Parts: sequence; C-alpha cells; structure tokens
Amino acid sequence: MKFGVYPAYIGGRDIVGDDPQYVHTVTARSLIEDTFTGLRLKQDLDRGLVDPGTAGDSVVGACVVADEEMAALALESAARAADEWRRVPLARRLEIGRRIGERLLQHREPLVEILVAEGTPRSAAEGMLTGIPYTSWSPETLEWCAEQLEFRRRDGDREMILRRIPDGVVCINPPQNAATVNALNGLTALLAGNTVVVRAPRGVALSCMYAMREVVAPVLEEMGAPAGTVNAFCGPPALETWLASEHVDDVLYFGGSKKGLEFEADAVAAGKKPVLELAGNDCCVVWHDADLDAAVETITQFFLNSGQICNVPNQVVAHPAIADELIERLVVATREIKPGYPDDPEVVLTPVLGIDWFYGCLGEALARGAKLVHGGRRLEVDGTPSETGFFVEPSIVRVEGLRDARSFSVVRDETFFPLLPVIVPEAGASDEDLLEEVLAFVNSNAYGLRNSVWTQDAPTADRFLEGVTNAGNLKINDSHSGFLPFLPNQGGPGLTGGAFGEASHPMLRTTRLQAVSILRPATDKEPTS
Repeated sequence: MKFGVYPAYIGGRDIVGDDPQYVHTVTARSLIEDTFTGLRLKQDLDRGLVDPGTAGDSVVGACVVADEEMAALALESAARAADEWRRVPLARRLEIGRRIGERLLQHREPLVEILVAEGTPRSAAEGMLTGIPYTSWSPETLEWCAEQLEFRRRDGDREMILRRIPDGVVCINPPQNAATVNALNGLTALLAGNTVVVRAPRGVALSCMYAMREVVAPVLEEMGAPAGTVNAFCGPPALETWLASEHVDDVLYFGGSKKGLEFEADAVAAGKKPVLELAGNDCCVVWHDADLDAAVETITQFFLNSGQICNVPNQVVAHPAIADELIERLVVATREIKPGYPDDPEVVLTPVLGIDWFYGCLGEALARGAKLVHGGRRLEVDGTPSETGFFVEPSIVRVEGLRDARSFSVVRDETFFPLLPVIVPEAGASDEDLLEEVLAFVNSNAYGLRNSVWTQDAPTADRFLEGVTNAGNLKINDSHSGFLPFLPNQGGPGLTGGAFGEASHPMLRTTRLQAVSILRPATDKEPTS
C-alpha cells in the first residue's frame, strides 16, 4: 500500500485498539473499470480475508476504524488539553496556523494522489490544495480573525474589554463528498484556543487522516502543543455520542438541510452550539451588459464533480436580451465536458449516485414546460450513451419566466447532479422594473450560501450589492465558486446554515463574546495607620 495504514490519533498517540478493524481505500479508477471486482476486493480487505500486500496497486492505504472506547477517549483527551491550550498565547497559535498552511502546500502531491484515489477529479483535488493560501488558512484570514478576538477601551480608571473566548471542545463532522477540505476549514477553530476532535468518514478516511497525521499533528508536536489539542479518527457517525458528552461544546455539522436542521434543534436542546454547513442552491444573475465569456466560465463551474458540491451556481437568471446567446455559449462549453477517470487532469465529472433523482427532477421540469437544451443521457466512462452508465451528461434546461420558477424542483431545491436550470424572465419590462423582480427572486431562495452577479454597469452592480440579502457570500463580476483570502468561503442563512447561519470563519464561530470591565485597586494612596 503506497500510503500505509493510519491509526487513530488521540491524545498525541497513535492508537489501534485491542481488536483493530480496518477500512481500505481502493482506487476509484479500479471501481469504475470493474465495479463488482473492486467492491468485492474492498469488502474482503476490510474483513481481513485478503492480505493488502498481495492486492496490487489498486489498494493505496487503510485506516483503523475507531471503536466506541477510542471515540470516547478522543473527547476526554480534548477536554484534558483544553485549559492548557487556550492559555497558549495567540501569537503562538497563529504561528502554528501559518506553519500548518505551509506544510499543507508541502504535502500537496501526496494529498492530491490520495484524493484522486478516493474519486476526486485531479483538477479539483489540485484546486483544493493549491487554494490553501486563499482559504481559512491564508495569512490575511488568520490576521483578520485574530483582530476580532479582543477590543480594549478606557473610561477614566475603568478598562473595558470586549473579547472572544474559545468555546472549548469542538467536534468536526466533515461530509463524504469533500471531507478533507472541510475538516481543514473547520480545524481553524483550534487557532482560537479550542481543542478539536475530527471524525473522518469511513468512505474517504485516508486523505483526512493523512492530513491530520502527516501535516497537522507534526506541527503541533514541534510547537509544544499539549497532547490532545487535535484528535482524529476514522469511524462511524458520532453525533449522538457528541451530543450526550459532557466534554463537547460545539459541533461543526456538514450535510443536507433536512437532517442538519433536525440536528441543530437536538444540539441546542443538549446545550451544544451547532455550526452548520448544509446545502447550497446558489443563484447566478447574468445581466444584459455582462461579459458573457466570463459568465460562461463561471457558470460551467456548476459541473465540477457533476454538480455534487455545494458552492457552485445551481441556477442562472439570464436577462432576456442575452438569454439566447448565453444559452448557446453554455451549450458549446458544456459539450466539451466529458466523463473519465479521476486521474485524468482534463476530467471534472464524477459518477452520480442520485441518477433516479436526476431523471425525476428532469421529468418534472419538462412536464411543466421547461425545455431541455442539452444533455439528459447516462454515459459510460468513455462518453458512450448507456442505460447503465455511472455518469450523467451535463444537462441544461430553459425555464421561462420568474413567477413560477420556484415551483420547479430543479430551481427550488438543492440538486446533487449535473442539471442546470437557466431561468429567462419575461421580456417587456423596463430594466429598472426587471432588476427589482430579479432581486426579489434571488432573495426568495430558501438557501443562503452564495450568489453572483455579472454586469458592467456600476449602478446596476450597486443595486445588487444593496439589495441581495440572503447569502453568506456575494460575488460581482468574480468567480462564483472561487475562494479568496480574508473572505469567508462558507456559511450563510436559511437552509444553508440554520437560524444562526452567517458567513462563517470557524475560528470566530467557535468563540463567544465576553464583556469585561476592570477597576484596578489604587496603588498610589498613602497606607492608613
């Protein structure tokens, strides 16, 4: 196995347990080439029926599966380290953050290889890792977050402090579709003085455990952080255990909106802070004066990972004056997007799990008057149309009118497949009236992750800037899905982040504001006899 076996990392030690069980990573290429054989191999490896050393190059690594005792020990270790860790000076914690960011880039190649083996297209995996300097680990982001942790004022002899103090033990539950990048994003909670427990999903555990064990843990150990500052293990879902534990303060939850909002209620009832990163159903508005080349480039980001990521433009509102041309350009660009193996640097599509959902959603849209302008077929890995292919052809439907568009599932709901609706408002209204209608439509979205707008007219851009209120992230003439330093890359209200949703820097979301006033005893008064 190229990357070996990763135990759990708990309390500063590698732990395998008394009767270790393992989950093996079999390359996505081998599973696509021969699904039954690949799955059977993985099953036999996990059951201990096959020696990994004889399984060939399709097996790249394995992780120990933590049992209940190990999961409980991770929480205890984090709780024991919490008091010492929060007293480590902020400057030292920031230096740790800087070193982790640098170390991630140094480990870029092996991390990319593992992500590709797990099924992430190479182009996306490279983007995730090379984007580290522009995410929550960027110096600009860490510096700004650090500035928010304390403000001081004086009023005569009184010193007043508004400070953010760490919540305590933060547990991170990253999603299956992007476990490592989201675990790393959430891990910035440790820089605010929290200790952290990370559960790596069993299906994609290797990349997550590699990042924690080969990148994060060595930096913490080199810098003298207390054992238990970060704990990581591969294991089954641990949410119920976390909510019942006296040691847990916050849980970073990633997942679908329905279950996520149910978890939010359960967490609040248990006295825990839920920090939610749920679904996205982002809107991209293309105005009549937009740079259409740039708009098409950003819209086709929707097809990354076959639409199975949350921060892509899930729906487009096209000004009627340019709608036909925009759709024509989109079709041309979309025809170039082909399926393939994840190790091919030109591939962005991945197999689609919800194919029945795709066809149900497409069928509903067409039955209600939408027009399929491209796609709609299942494909084999070589692009051949097939009734049984794992891939779905990138697809575009045209929806006429804003008024009833939200009643279409493809517009109303977050989809997790490559079906893009382009909504064309009715022609005839003035641009001023149409702009207000579009604003109302954008703000009617129940989700709140990202929105983007494309226009070269400054007053129009300013009106969108003033009027768009329902997203954690608003891009104007800038890449919809791109990450930027300083700006939060995730978070938002509504079905995206729940009742407490906002643009989210985990370093700040896992702290709480405390007010302090100090009247210090006078030291210059004469002593009384």
